Amino acid sequence: MENKSYNFSIESIFKDLPTFEEKGITELTVSDVEFSSDKNGILDLIEKIKKHCPDLFLSLLIDPKVIDRALVDSLSEIYCSLEIPVCGTEKNGNLLFDKKFYSGKAALLNDAGLVFGFNMQWGIQKGDTFKLFRDRLDFATSLYPNHIDFEQLERTPYEDPKPTGVYSSKDMDFSRGMAFACKVFYSQGRAVPWFNSVLHALKINASSFFADFEEFQQCNNCSFEVEFDGDEAGHKAVEKLQLLFLAQKFEEKNKSHLFAAAGDIVKINGAFSRCSSEGTEEELELSYNPEDLLSPYSLNIADFVENVAMENTEIRIFDTDEGPDFKILG
Repeated sequence: MENKSYNFSIESIFKDLPTFEEKGITELTVSDVEFSSDKNGILDLIEKIKKHCPDLFLSLLIDPKVIDRALVDSLSEIYCSLEIPVCGTEKNGNLLFDKKFYSGKAALLNDAGLVFGFNMQWGIQKGDTFKLFRDRLDFATSLYPNHIDFEQLERTPYEDPKPTGVYSSKDMDFSRGMAFACKVFYSQGRAVPWFNSVLHALKINASSFFADFEEFQQCNNCSFEVEFDGDEAGHKAVEKLQLLFLAQKFEEKNKSHLFAAAGDIVKINGAFSRCSSEGTEEELELSYNPEDLLSPYSLNIADFVENVAMENTEIRIFDTDEGPDFKILG
C-alpha cells in the first residue's frame, strides 16, 4: 500500500482528527514550536486522539518546561514519542545549562516508560563552547533518550556555525563529527538499551566514544563526508559497524574478555528491535544464555562476565501478538 502524507495546521488537526481513521492516517507528527509549550492544548489533543483515533502514533515536539506528572500520566494513555529540545540559557555572554532540570524531566518520562528523544545543537547559542557541547552530549546520553537528533545535520546544504572567540572552526568540525557519530551509532544504531553499560565497561565518556567512532567512520567509508545514511543502509548494517568498532575498543582498553558478552547484548537487543519494528525473524548464535543477557545482570558487563557462566546457545527470535520472543534451538 502506498504511503501518503498530509500537512495540517494545528487548528486543522483538531478539526480533522475525527477523519484520520477513515483516511488511514496512522502517524501524526506535531512540531509546532508555539504549540510545544501549550500544556492545555497538548492535553486537549491527547483527549481527542483517545476519543477519535486511539491507535494513532503521535510524535510531539514538547517544551520540557510543561512536562509534569499530570501531563506524563495523560501521555501514557496514547502511543507517542516526545521530541525534547536540549539547550542552555544565555546570560551575560555565558551559556548556562541546568542539568537538574533535565534530569527531573527525564526521570518522570523514564519512570512512566514513555519514549523520548533529544534535539540538540552546537555552536548556535551565544556563549557555547566545544567543552560545553561535549558536556551536554555526555549528560544527554546518561538520561537514556531513545534517540538524539541534530537539526544542523539535516540542513541541505550543510553549513557550519560561524566560529567565535570561544568556539573555533576546528572545534566546530570536531563537534559535527561527534554529532554525526552519535546519529549513526546511537540513534540509527538503536543503542539506548545498552549504550551506557558499554561506556561503563570501557570507562569512557560518550563524547570521547563518539570522537573515536568518528575516526572509525573516516576509515570505513561511513562518515559524514561520504553522506553515509544508516537508515538507508539498514539497522543490520549499522549493527555490523557497531560490533566491529566495539571489538576494537575493548581490545584497545585491554578488556577483550568482556567483548563476547557485550557483543551478545548488542546482537540480541538489535534482533529484538528489528523484529518489533520490521517483523523480521532471525537466528542468533550467542556465547551466553539469552535469559541472562536480557536480565538486569547484564547492565554491568564486567560483573556479568565475572558471575555468569558462558553457555553457547543458538536461538530464534520471532514476533508474537504480545511482542518479540525467542526460542532456544540448541
